[in-house]
Amino acid sequence: MEDITLYFCLALLLAVLVVVVLAMQLGKANKKNNAMQLQLSRLEGQVYAQQLSDIDNKLNPHLFKNVLNAIQSHAYQTYHSLDSLSSVLDYILYESKKQYVTPQQEIAFALSLIEIYRIKLSPLFELKVKKKINENEPLYHQHLMTPMVSIDLIENAFKHADLQSPNAFISITFEFKENNFMLTVANKISNKQPLKKEKQGLGGKILEQRLQIIYKENYKLDKFIENDVYITHLKINLLEHKAKMLAAR
Repeated sequence: MEDITLYFCLALLLAVLVVVVLAMQLGKANKKNNAMQLQLSRLEGQVYAQQLSDIDNKLNPHLFKNVLNAIQSHAYQTYHSLDSLSSVLDYILYESKKQYVTPQQEIAFALSLIEIYRIKLSPLFELKVKKKINENEPLYHQHLMTPMVSIDLIENAFKHADLQSPNAFISITFEFKENNFMLTVANKISNKQPLKKEKQGLGGKILEQRLQIIYKENYKLDKFIENDVYITHLKINLLEHKAKMLAAR
């Protein structure tokens, strides 16, 4: 009888110990769960704040565009320049976030951008814009171009061109043939600026990084000076790029 009582007491003690251990583990689990919930709430707050920031960043350009549209309706004499600015804003808001656009879209954006920059030029300044495009090629209408790839070359021409010299000029040529996108930009260099800079602009570095990451060996970017004329030539083989995209799937 004493043995049974002893066994019962030991079993009861063991059960109590198990309950205590389980209670302690449950308490730790609850604390850990509360901590995780708190951390999750903080992360959700950060995500929500970021979403609000993103919405605000999008609303500001939309507001700016709406104001421009209102001005446009009362300013017929500046209609074309405002229309170009509206096209540029549309592209930045809706197309620049995409991985790829069509060559047709990219060229249309670049032409609108040129029209905006034309405003600050003298009517006597020689600005040549040419298009040598075979619009019947299928790739011209396919999403293979990284957006805003033209902007750096065009902006640099207007930034560094000699706008005062009688023989100053900017020449911009868009070509699309044999599945190749080509952009050639040339400008007379200002005598007030050195022909070479010690440090290359940030925009140029970003452009070359984007081209290298996206197109790898399927592009060629040449920059050189010839008779005080700075020339840049970009060529992208979109057929080879598409082939490698399909092979990687």
